Amino acid sequence: MAVDRERIARAVVEILAAVGEDPSREDLRETPSRVADAYEELFAGVGIDPQTLLAETMPLEPTPAGSQSDAVIVTNIALRSVCEHHLLPFVGQAHVAYLPDAALIGLGRISRVVETLAARPQFQERLGEQIASALDEALSPRGVLVVLDSAHQCVTARGVGQMSSRTITVASRGELSELAARSEIMGLMHGGSDG
Repeated sequence: MAVDRERIARAVVEILAAVGEDPSREDLRETPSRVADAYEELFAGVGIDPQTLLAETMPLEPTPAGSQSDAVIVTNIALRSVCEHHLLPFVGQAHVAYLPDAALIGLGRISRVVETLAARPQFQERLGEQIASALDEALSPRGVLVVLDSAHQCVTARGVGQMSSRTITVASRGELSELAARSEIMGLMHGGSDG
């Protein structure tokens, strides 16, 4: 579904007027168009099924009898989304891990799934769950772990005004729902974010 840029621009004109501004003022004349450009980018994931991004998997080479493939971990994926309560941004990082069973996915696809699911009005908690479910459905791995670490402007720039506040959420599936396995992977994720 394409973003209706003209409708967004008209709405921004109304918002500017509603807050007491003059939308025809020279410095504001292009604002409606700029906001439409930004919203087209920020909400580009609306209506996109993340499974289409994960359709191409690679078979996992057989491991020696009795062994299993270790974790695949991608850390420090730039995260940008918009909180659906106030339509204010939240930004941070996503750290994603999975324990392959029979299939692997290209590493860049993990970032694309994060970007696509984040590019819509979101809650951070739901976003983590959606990323975990997308990987779980596409790969049928032994486990999935998604850790999101973000700063929300609805907390930092308004209301309680907690400028240093960060929100960390965790979503897990399968073997990575077990505390010991999850702790080990989270330790590796943290080590990856220091470098």
